[in-house]
Amino acid sequence: MSYSESVELGVDQFLAHKRALGRKYLSEEAELRLLIAFAAERGVTGLQELTPALLDDFLGSRPRSRPRSFNHLLGVVGCLLDWAVSQQLLEVSPLRARRRRVTSNRIPFLFDPAQARRLLDAAGGLADNSRAPQRGVSYRTLFALCYGLGLRAGEVCGLCLGDVDAARDLLVVRGGKFGKSRLVPHGPKIAALVGEQLDRRHRKGAVHDEEPLFTFDGTRHVHPG
Repeated sequence: MSYSESVELGVDQFLAHKRALGRKYLSEEAELRLLIAFAAERGVTGLQELTPALLDDFLGSRPRSRPRSFNHLLGVVGCLLDWAVSQQLLEVSPLRARRRRVTSNRIPFLFDPAQARRLLDAAGGLADNSRAPQRGVSYRTLFALCYGLGLRAGEVCGLCLGDVDAARDLLVVRGGKFGKSRLVPHGPKIAALVGEQLDRRHRKGAVHDEEPLFTFDGTRHVHPG
């Protein structure tokens, strides 16, 4: 059996294994077919003859400008070879290449005051529905706290009644980055918004410190997503 047939058989068995687990593996199959052709062009005769140098050459022949794309190709080849080891087709995986570090290309967007005002107005105009009463005023207050205090959505949504210190104009923000809690001071405008939200919750019968400050059903926090 020639190397290209041997590798092709191994790839076919690997793909059958993945698809038996419910994976489509369409783009991955295309990448593995490229590996088959690349190795055959170099006259390699068996799976056991795959070398780190040959695999590095293959990865280098498929230029990937983005780390995520390179890491995906590397991961597919690595999965094939790890599977071959598990099936005793190889003693060890010859793959030595390392994943590339992925850095975010997203540029943070900062709202200017006019944009923030339009966002708050749009949020305040949201209509109520059966699953989200007082939706507009709740989201307007949520967004105002995020923008005015620099809080994350999850931090604002996770606030409880007991986290409001009206006497000192403070919010106790729990479970932030690295699981730490902190005190966040605020001014009179934020104090007025938080006070109005507290009044709305009290009118709904909320009295315990551990009850959510923002909720649509009275028991669960508004989801930050």
